[in-house]
Amino acid sequence: MSIVTVSSKCQIVIPRALREALGIQPGDRLEAIPYHGHIALVPVRPMKSMRGFLRGIDTEVERDDDRT
Repeated sequence: MSIVTVSSKCQIVIPRALREALGIQPGDRLEAIPYHGHIALVPVRPMKSMRGFLRGIDTEVERDDDRT
């Protein structure tokens, strides 16, 4: 667990161990989302990097009899 301090400019520093573990690099964008009294920082990835991330997923969907 890491503890960070909010600066007088309301900024925080993400600890090195967390940045390295999550692959966060300088210039990366993170979306700050309020979540049940917490802040979730979610990486914003370009759409090009998302290409193929669902490769291999099962696309067969079981359908109801009245939906054939």
